[in-house]
Amino acid sequence: MSDTHSLDTLVQALRRLPGVGVRSAQRMAFHLLQHDREGAQLLARSLQDAVSQVRHCALCHTFTEGEVCATCQDPRRDASKLAVVETPADQAALERTGAFKGRYFVLMGKLSPLDGVGPRDIGMHKLIERASDGTVQEVILATNFTAEGETTAHVIAQALKNRGLTVTRLARGVPAGSELEYVDLGTIAHALVDRR
Repeated sequence: MSDTHSLDTLVQALRRLPGVGVRSAQRMAFHLLQHDREGAQLLARSLQDAVSQVRHCALCHTFTEGEVCATCQDPRRDASKLAVVETPADQAALERTGAFKGRYFVLMGKLSPLDGVGPRDIGMHKLIERASDGTVQEVILATNFTAEGETTAHVIAQALKNRGLTVTRLARGVPAGSELEYVDLGTIAHALVDRR
């Protein structure tokens, strides 16, 4: 049996994080054990607390410690607008802009038939139920502009088409402050189609 079993287990656990390979995981593990054991203890407690206390909001599926998240409970939010995002990180990005004052529905993923992820896996039924509650007037599809995100947006739009709702999609275009000669052709083409 290896005399570094705990260290090897820590390295393997750190490798589960996105974008972390063997060498990065080893650097993190060595740093925590050699220079920041207090930080390692804090990290361990924080992870344990988050795993045991954080759950999905009963209304929008984002992360929360309560039954319903603060955004869904906020009476100042515009309940007639529902933004559909793939992940809580996407929701946080929209919130940071300060531009959206409506409510959210977090899919917790995207359609990916090759990976076996279908409409049931992303909570499509619950989304349709929420969007058809009589309060929502506009569903804003804010999925990512990847092939899977586009497919997800299309399937959702089709499912909501005959329910008397306005279904919109985030606009795409040339980033502010950029020069056209350095922008990829696909972005320029979408900006021309979506011009206003």
